[in-house]
Amino acid sequence: MIVNTARFVISNSDYTKCPPEMRHEYAFIGRSNVGKSSLINMLTGQKGLAMTSATPGKTMLINHFLVNDSWYIVDLPGYGYARRSKADRDRLYGIIQNYILGREQMTNLFVLVDSRHEPQKIDLEFMEWLGENGIPFSIVFTKIDKMSATAAENKTAAYCAKLLETWEELPPVFRTSSEDKRGREALLNYIEEMNKLPLLAEQ
Repeated sequence: MIVNTARFVISNSDYTKCPPEMRHEYAFIGRSNVGKSSLINMLTGQKGLAMTSATPGKTMLINHFLVNDSWYIVDLPGYGYARRSKADRDRLYGIIQNYILGREQMTNLFVLVDSRHEPQKIDLEFMEWLGENGIPFSIVFTKIDKMSATAAENKTAAYCAKLLETWEELPPVFRTSSEDKRGREALLNYIEEMNKLPLLAEQ
């Protein structure tokens, strides 16, 4: 897929106020500082499209970006930032869960994981929750440029092996780098194939 245009459309904290038209939406989520904004900018080819906050965990909004005037990238708030108050964490999870469970246009949720780290409990529990609720998702390993090719392969393979201890099969897995654009073509081609399918809400 070639990305010709990508533009910001709207930010809000209420999924019912998201764009009303029936277009495929691909949401991106992960722990704070996982490289979500950088990945979105890399996919769209626009460095400043998704803004990187100077304070990790600051953004608490659902951000819609219209790509090629035909489908949306949705930047969801990052989770797991320890310095949030309990009230902020509760509000944040409400925003995230309401969008994921209520947004009919969401075709796939890309769960971002820092490839350098061991499996984190918060990520594993979140993916388990997605599975329990029948949410279509994929795993996107980020920052693979921060390691050698062998180390990146070993780290991501070990992570997948950990998941297979409790999962019968893995969702689609992508390995990416926002620095050298590894994984960009694979992700965009996957989205292009998904765009050919009717929205669940239209079936």
